[in-house]
Amino acid sequence: MTIAFWICLFLVFYTFFGYGILLYCLIRIKRMFNPVKRSLYDFDALPSCTLIVAAFNEEDFIKDKIENTLKLNYPAGKLEFIFVTDGSSDKTPELVSAYPQIKLLHSPERKGKISAVHRAMLHVQTELVVFTDANTFLNPEALVYLCRHYADLQVGAIAGEKRVAIEESTDATAGEGFYWKYESKLKAWDSELYSVVGAAGELFSIRKSLYEPVAANSVLDDFMISMRIAEKGYVIVYEPLAYALESSSANINEELKRKIRIAAGGIQSILWLKLLLNPFRFPVLSFQYISHRVLRWTITPLLMIAALLLNLALVLNQAGGFYKIIFLLQVLFYTSAYLGKVFEDRKLRIKILFIPFYFCMMNYAVLAGLLRFFFGKQSVIWEKALRK
Repeated sequence: MTIAFWICLFLVFYTFFGYGILLYCLIRIKRMFNPVKRSLYDFDALPSCTLIVAAFNEEDFIKDKIENTLKLNYPAGKLEFIFVTDGSSDKTPELVSAYPQIKLLHSPERKGKISAVHRAMLHVQTELVVFTDANTFLNPEALVYLCRHYADLQVGAIAGEKRVAIEESTDATAGEGFYWKYESKLKAWDSELYSVVGAAGELFSIRKSLYEPVAANSVLDDFMISMRIAEKGYVIVYEPLAYALESSSANINEELKRKIRIAAGGIQSILWLKLLLNPFRFPVLSFQYISHRVLRWTITPLLMIAALLLNLALVLNQAGGFYKIIFLLQVLFYTSAYLGKVFEDRKLRIKILFIPFYFCMMNYAVLAGLLRFFFGKQSVIWEKALRK
């Protein structure tokens, strides 16, 4: 029982903190022995690029998105725009059609984002492609910072940074912003060690020649597209200077809905990317993939429950005082998370409780996502989470 408890506790700690510590140590060592930096394109040498936006019923955001898009800096004559509005029943297609600089693709049938992306890719004639969401806004130099990395032929994809706008008088959704700050740091270290483990749809880029259509029922299409490229032996670089800014979820229930979908898609992706679990074929990438993604999306939430129950059993069996202290700390943490939920429901803003509440909500979402995936209840069609 004691050994099982320590294994559970170690794996939980490793998943959320230990991997980051180990990663930091590894890159410090790498800097000592291999400080070589990747080559970068100068501005005028940047390859041709197409920006793709898949938008579904985004009439509230689409004009701002278009204006933001048209202000992006890139060499003249080398940038094209494709907006796909399939299935939209509001004014989104009409609003996009008012801009002749943008190629509009519209079909009244809604088949999901990945089908829209596949259709858009058939119209791409450029060397590079950048994907971004309709409700996110890019910094003016984002495409320059992304695409300059393709001077290195080993680079197959680039992941930009997701930033979440947090209001001063915010609610527990502020945990989303804290989470992405931590994730961004891990991605930067992953990239420096070898490769980022997947890209997020808010902002990422690929070489058009490496694009591989993923299955129409893919839930995390952005993750799958980028990891299929990594599976071919290319690396995914992280570029924090290229960022996509979006508002936080409208409330914690909307954020939970989004997290459950991501968790269900995570399990699907792990089953489809079995090859990346082979450390003999992908020694570094496998280590990163398992440590950063697989553990989070599979056993770690269950291990958290097991660690608490095993700790309780040890205390009841008169284990030493050290185990009582660990149990007390666990109880205090989960009590803080519960109080965070109570205060959130009552619209009370206790910021110190945001992180434990959001952390537990994330892990609950993984368990809910597991059930949703294995019972076949996860649709490929996004049910959009409302934003502030």
